[in-house]
Amino acid sequence: MLLEGSRSSDMRVRVWLPRQISSLTKRLLPFKTRSFVLVLLVALTFFSPLALAQNQPMAAAAASACGPSDTKFDVKSNKHTHPLSQPTEGKALVYFIQDDSLFASFPKPTTRAGLDGAWVGATHGNSYFYFSVDAGEHHLCASWQSEVVLGAGQKTAAAHFNAKAGDVLYFRVRNTWSREAVAAIDFAPVDSDEALLLMSTFSFSSSRPKPN
Repeated sequence: MLLEGSRSSDMRVRVWLPRQISSLTKRLLPFKTRSFVLVLLVALTFFSPLALAQNQPMAAAAASACGPSDTKFDVKSNKHTHPLSQPTEGKALVYFIQDDSLFASFPKPTTRAGLDGAWVGATHGNSYFYFSVDAGEHHLCASWQSEVVLGAGQKTAAAHFNAKAGDVLYFRVRNTWSREAVAAIDFAPVDSDEALLLMSTFSFSSSRPKPN
């Protein structure tokens, strides 16, 4: 779509159809550049709507799990203690573990943990914390508090689970970055033995929201 000015300084819209675009590029551009432009137009036409459609379920999942985006946390980590706990009566216990072993940059992300639309805490670096939940279905979120590297890809991830009274559940957020790939976040349940092994060397995090 191009804008075309008239003598009366009005703006008229001219819509270029694909056949007209092809004819125009043949007259104005060399062959190699023309080929690149046409490939780019095809990619934008077909893949942009597809990417938007794929992002919509992800955004909906994050919205049902994460808290307000403007909430920030102060996080303190204690590397000398590795406390564990058990669920209280009628409750389940969730461990939230941040694994930055594959994040080859500094500073490390501060990752907020959301539950059913509210933040429950945050971690920073290789660390963890835990919290209680009622029995039933829940939606869990992991989201970077701020962008710590340029060109970061996905910075929020979500998962859902059904908890029973007495359950102990472990979720790991893996933040990754390297020179060969954009920064990204992955969030999923982790085996209890693997979780206990990680927590035996990771710091224990405590956090509180920053004043607005």
